[in-house]
Amino acid sequence: MPRMQTVLGGAAVAAAAFSSHAAPFKIEEATIEGVHRAFSAKTLTCEKLVQGYLARIEAYNLQGPALRAIISVNAKALDEARQMDRQFAANPKAVGSLHCVPIVLKDNFDTADMPTSSGNVAMKDSRPQRDAFTVAKMRQAGALILAKSNLQEFARGGVSVSSLGGQVLNPYDLGRNPGGSSGGTGAALAANMALVGTGSDTGQSIRSPASANSLVGVRPTRGLVSRGGVMPNSYTQDEIGPIARTVGDAARLLDVMVGFDANDPITALGVDQHPRSYVEALDTKALKGARIGLLTTLMGKEERHADVNKAIKSAAAAMQKQGATVVEFDMKDLRALTSEVATDSFEAKAAFDSYFATLPANAPITSFAQLIETKSASPAIQATLEKEFAIEAGMQSDAYKTRMLNREKLKIALLAKMAELDLDAIMYPMQSILVTEAGRQDQPERNGVLSNGTGMPAVTFQAGFSSPTDRAPLGVPIGGELLGRDFSEGKLLGYAYALEQATSVRKPPQSTPPLK
Repeated sequence: MPRMQTVLGGAAVAAAAFSSHAAPFKIEEATIEGVHRAFSAKTLTCEKLVQGYLARIEAYNLQGPALRAIISVNAKALDEARQMDRQFAANPKAVGSLHCVPIVLKDNFDTADMPTSSGNVAMKDSRPQRDAFTVAKMRQAGALILAKSNLQEFARGGVSVSSLGGQVLNPYDLGRNPGGSSGGTGAALAANMALVGTGSDTGQSIRSPASANSLVGVRPTRGLVSRGGVMPNSYTQDEIGPIARTVGDAARLLDVMVGFDANDPITALGVDQHPRSYVEALDTKALKGARIGLLTTLMGKEERHADVNKAIKSAAAAMQKQGATVVEFDMKDLRALTSEVATDSFEAKAAFDSYFATLPANAPITSFAQLIETKSASPAIQATLEKEFAIEAGMQSDAYKTRMLNREKLKIALLAKMAELDLDAIMYPMQSILVTEAGRQDQPERNGVLSNGTGMPAVTFQAGFSSPTDRAPLGVPIGGELLGRDFSEGKLLGYAYALEQATSVRKPPQSTPPLK
């Protein structure tokens, strides 16, 4: 169970602070722009905002629907909020672009003032010496780290269960999981427990929870955002990025996250490869004249695919109404191209030990071997870790080298198809079926390999919902994905923004209503 580090003094009155009788501001579905507007209008303070989110965490994380989305809460959150209020009162123009933006970090992002556990019970007290590179940048921009979210333990899978935090539940259907591995962030944002959040993505782990929780997720181009200070699984596949309820908020967070980090040299590839601001690139007319390829290979033909196919086709039709040309196409060799491109198992041992080497000598776990010996991980993850630890040749093996070549083949095939059809982006369902039931250990028919297998960027957007049921009164969220050429995040976000503004698909879950 999560060991909540909470200081909820004042949170009990937060619901009243956000009632219609007290102020016009609504915390549910709030955006960064809306929060900052309320600060300027003096209808909201940072302290009241943080109290509101703490109250929702208290009400819905381990009580009520018991989402188990949050592992720990920043014990100094209210003190930090009051300090931010003083700064804003002294000089409103001097605050950063993320001033008092309460963020939930996936608990594999290092924070010097809070433990970083990766969901593992043996690491519950592991405290890094410094913030992750991106966390430091977010704090510098004024963000308030509100909480650390539950995840698939060590980010090794797609159902978001951990030995420390338990099983995260999907707020739209409490009988389903929230996707993964960043499922705690996904469930927390869907349930309005924070303003925005972060995820890491080795396979599909930013985009799967975005799809399953009616959110926006960005897996950036390899080299655009530093992985420094985020517990790794893979040198080749790992990326980190924003998760948010709106495209605009995802863009605002990405603006701060990008940048060169000498401790993650791959970020040299991203120098001068991003616009001045992704927010400035957002345009409601972005789809006009765009050519979007609909990859029908990833749209199944069985009854289990019907809801997803309907939502994706509806999104495609909406794009056409906004002036895009949608080109349906098939890649018959796609399964063969994607079958052996994963490198994470071969890189895991070296990647884990590179992280453990950064921890202080008194950390509870200081090596991959020690972690294996504790047998502290949940059973499925323990088996995965032991299997990876047993791979001796690792990155020196012929199998690894073959997979690295296969990644290049996949990327060339996708880029060639885009050139042949004159496409600006490729669209497909993030998952060809609905997110799976809680208790399952697998998350089949996800399609994130096109990005994680190539390093190309992808943006997951809200495509729709399945048919409603008694357990899922709004239906289960369905996400589409846009894949683009390297460093085309601005273009992809623009397309997603234009679609979002035209369709307004997102709806908050009924399991976590406004507090009274």
